[in-house]
Amino acid sequence: MSQDTPPSIEPPALPPYAERVLDVAELIPPGRVMTYGDIAEWLEEGGPRQVGRVMALYGSAVPWWRVVRSDGALLPGHERRALAHYRAEGTPLREARRTAGS
Repeated sequence: MSQDTPPSIEPPALPPYAERVLDVAELIPPGRVMTYGDIAEWLEEGGPRQVGRVMALYGSAVPWWRVVRSDGALLPGHERRALAHYRAEGTPLREARRTAGS
């Protein structure tokens, strides 16, 4: 290899668990959602935090808005993008619960 040729850099391989999580996320039909815990239960491995970590690191390539928290709260910092997807797909939405004092 000459000094002018940059070395080829391959992205790191996707961990097997992450690949399985992303496969499930891709199977969620438009207009439907699954929680992080639902996915962990479906896979019979890991838990909501592990699924959330996978989605945070690798989820941009799949319909990430279809994987939600168990309380239904929208992903902080991505609320508008998620709402746009939900509306486009006809996903039923619940009204936010009000807490004491609000």
